[in-house]
Amino acid sequence: MMIPMASCCSAGRKSHHSPTVKRNLTSRLNRIEGQIRGIKRLIEEDTYCDNVLNQIAAVQAALSSVATILMENHMKSCVMERLQAGDQEVVDELMQTMKRLMK
Repeated sequence: MMIPMASCCSAGRKSHHSPTVKRNLTSRLNRIEGQIRGIKRLIEEDTYCDNVLNQIAAVQAALSSVATILMENHMKSCVMERLQAGDQEVVDELMQTMKRLMK
């Protein structure tokens, strides 16, 4: 899903997501937060482990989706801008981030 983005590479390397991206990510994170509370409740209620594990898998997939959106926007804005400015260090930074996400 392509989401319109604003530049995230201003002074101090702070992200500046468009209002559309912020709303999308916030909505997704709110749902994930609710899912986490639901998992906690399932554990407190001694729900069958397989059902809890299925809910955990759903949360992991939802977090992966958030990370994918952030990564796409980061690569198309921050990384692109820094490469165009001649900053090759951004490639090493991106590789480290991708390694952490792939664990």
